[in-house]
Amino acid sequence: MTRAAVLPAVNAPLAIADIDVPEPGPGQVKVRLAAAGVCHSDLSLSNGTLKQPVPAVLGHEGAGTVTAVGVGVTAVAPGDRVVLNWAPSCGDCHFCGLAEPWLCANAGAAATAPYARLTADGSELYPGLGTAVFAEETVVSAHAVLPLPAGVPLTEAALLGCAVLTGYGAVHHSAAVRPGESVAVLGVGGVGLSVLQSARIAGAGTIVAVDVSPAKEELARAAGATEFLTASDDTTKQIRKLTGGYGTDVAIECVGRADTIRTAWSATRRGGRTTVVGIGGKDQQVTFSALELFYFGRTLSGCVYGNSDPAKDLPVLAEHVRAGRLDLSAMVTERIGLEGIPAAFEAMLAGRGGRALVIF
Repeated sequence: MTRAAVLPAVNAPLAIADIDVPEPGPGQVKVRLAAAGVCHSDLSLSNGTLKQPVPAVLGHEGAGTVTAVGVGVTAVAPGDRVVLNWAPSCGDCHFCGLAEPWLCANAGAAATAPYARLTADGSELYPGLGTAVFAEETVVSAHAVLPLPAGVPLTEAALLGCAVLTGYGAVHHSAAVRPGESVAVLGVGGVGLSVLQSARIAGAGTIVAVDVSPAKEELARAAGATEFLTASDDTTKQIRKLTGGYGTDVAIECVGRADTIRTAWSATRRGGRTTVVGIGGKDQQVTFSALELFYFGRTLSGCVYGNSDPAKDLPVLAEHVRAGRLDLSAMVTERIGLEGIPAAFEAMLAGRGGRALVIF
């Protein structure tokens, strides 16, 4: 039996329960989790913003140790330390053929098939985003595990599976921040902290962090922010004042709200780049006039999983960790057990803290 946080239905409270996780089948891997990050996407799955079959075990940002492998698995072996990849690319679809694995048409297939059962009554359970790391153990496709390079702490490595890959990719792939450029980061949660560190690594000049909570200033500055603003109706004006009246070269939105996306766009200079990382609901409508689209000449882009290829980017991130340029532990503001996940969800809704990390 394995302890897990189970979502019985959309918008229902999580329940800690015993589940039965099977041994890995052909092409599968069983992993004992060391840690799992609590991501805003898990909250979006629980409240129906993102679709997920239920009942389910959520959690998609995790790291652990391989305990068993199925027939045909050769890339990893029992005892290997791994990071979970919640969006493994198939290599065969149209987008993979375009070398855009982050848009893989089949990346989410695992989430639609039951993977375990409740011990109490045998009910089938679905894996949240295909990985189900809010549990002591999980079984996933061999394509969904990435060997963890040496020199990276296993518990903090969980953050590499989502927040860090997303934040790093937003800076280095989507926005392509160049040395000396100014960057505004809206939202200082787990992903936002990763964006700040990544902007610093990229050699950005002025780095402006914006959040609704003034209590996050210390976190933001430690991650790389040179300026901190508490979000208000004057945020755009304040950002422009900090950047010679022009606005930042790059603005990266990590919240997923229409008003925040609009603020990020308005705070970007003419000809600059606005990247949207936050996942908003379909009812969140952002409007632009035809004239401003022409006049400002800005680029607005979405960003899925940091536009990253995890297999290629993970070794790069590990080297940043080993060299001391990327501090994973600084992003963790709370270490909790499975029972603490609902409170972590509430903290995210209230805009508190950075990343909560479930330690097994």
